[in-house]
Amino acid sequence: NGQSVMLGGCTRDGTPAFNRLSRLAMKACGELKLVDPKINLRVDKNTPKEIYELGTELTKAGLGFPQYANDDVVIPALVKWGYELEDARDYSVAACWEFLIPGCGMDINNILTQLSGEFQAGLTEDGGSIDFIWINGENFASAKANGYLWGPFAQDLPNVQNYVDTEAADIAYDFGTPVEGYEAPYGKAQMVFWVDSAQVPETETPIDSETFLQFCQDHPGMVTYPEPGDFTGTAIISCLIAGVVGKEEFEKLATMTEPSEDEVRAIVAPGMEYLRSLNPHLWKQGKTFPADSTTMHQMYADGELIMDAGYGEPQTDVDNGLLPATTRSFVLDTGTVGNTNYMAIAANAPHKEAAMVAINEVLSPDYQLARYKTLGNITVLDLDRLCEEDRAAFDAVELGSAQLPLDVKLEHAVAEACGPVIPVLEKIWHDEVPGK
Repeated sequence: NGQSVMLGGCTRDGTPAFNRLSRLAMKACGELKLVDPKINLRVDKNTPKEIYELGTELTKAGLGFPQYANDDVVIPALVKWGYELEDARDYSVAACWEFLIPGCGMDINNILTQLSGEFQAGLTEDGGSIDFIWINGENFASAKANGYLWGPFAQDLPNVQNYVDTEAADIAYDFGTPVEGYEAPYGKAQMVFWVDSAQVPETETPIDSETFLQFCQDHPGMVTYPEPGDFTGTAIISCLIAGVVGKEEFEKLATMTEPSEDEVRAIVAPGMEYLRSLNPHLWKQGKTFPADSTTMHQMYADGELIMDAGYGEPQTDVDNGLLPATTRSFVLDTGTVGNTNYMAIAANAPHKEAAMVAINEVLSPDYQLARYKTLGNITVLDLDRLCEEDRAAFDAVELGSAQLPLDVKLEHAVAEACGPVIPVLEKIWHDEVPGK
C-alpha cells in the first residue's frame, strides 16, 4: 500500500508525456477496480478534455483517485525553490503526496536510490555518504530487507532505554514490519476530529460509535468521510471500526505480515456492518463519498459538512482565519488511529557513533519538548517515564484554541493497520459499504 504512479505531465524538454501506456494504465485500474497503486495525474491548461474524462471515470468508480497535480502551478513553484526547469518538469510525488524530483535533493526515494547505488559499487562498510535517515513504512521494510540499515542499535540509546515504550504496538512495528532495533522513533501523528463549537455543543460531540451514529442521525447529510484509498478516508473508517471491535482486536491488524482477505474480514466485519448503518444518514446517503481529504476539508469550510477530520488539529487554519476561532477538536473515547515515524542509520554510514549520538539527542525530553512547542508534534516519549519537572514542562505548553492536550491524544491512540492490511481493508470497504 502507499505506492504512487504518476501519469501525464511533460518530459524534461516540455513535450506532453501522456501517451498510450498512460491511457492503458488508467483503463486497467478502472476495469480491475484497483485501489492501489494510487494514480496521480499531471495536468495543465492544455490538457485535452478526454484525459479529464478518463480521470472522472476512475473517480466515479469509487477508487479515490486520480489525484490531480497542476503543472502550471507546481513547475514554476519548484523553479522558484531553486530547481532547474528541466528537473522541475520531471517531478513526481511520494506516497504522502509531497512533490519530489527523482535524482534531485535528499527525499527518501533519492536516499534509497543513493544507498542502492553505493552498495552496488561495493561501498558496504563505512564508505557511504549518508549517516542517519528519517524513514518509515514501506521504505523501512525495503531498506531493512535489502541490508541497507545498520543495527540493531536503538536499544543501546540511553533515551530509548529511559523514556520509550519499545513494546507498544505503534513503536515495535512500523506499518507491520518489526522494528527490532533497526530504527528509533522520531515523532507521531494521530487522527483528530473537529467541529464548530458555535454550532455543536460539547454535549453533542460524539465520543464513541453509538454517539457517532446519533450525531449523523441528528445532522442528516452533513457528515461523510473521503473515499477509502484516500489516506484520511482509510484512517477515519479505521477509527470507527476500532470503536466497534475494540482497540485490542483492531491492533491485531498492525502486526500482520501476509494477511488474507478472510483474516482481515474476520476482525473488521462488525465494523463494516456499523459503517453500513451510517450510510442512510451520511452525505449522499452513503452512495458516494468525497474523492479525497482536500475535497472534504473544502466542503466543511463551505458549511456543507458539520464535521471534519485529519492528522493533527487544524490550528494553523484557525490562526490563518480559514476556520472560525470556535473550532473545537476531539478524539473518540474509543480511540483514534495514529502512526509513528522513525530514524535509522545507513549500514555504510561513515559516522555511525555520531549518528547514534544525534538520534539520542532527538529523543531527549528537551528536544521532544521543543518540537511539541514549535510544531505541535506528538512526542514518542512515554510521559509516565519522565521526571516530574519534564512532565510538568510538557503539561505547561500553551495550546491553541483548536489543540488537544498531549496526554489526551496519547491516551486515546490506536495503532494503525499495517501496510499489507490497508489495501485489503479498502477492498472490503469498497465491496461491502458504499450504497449498501
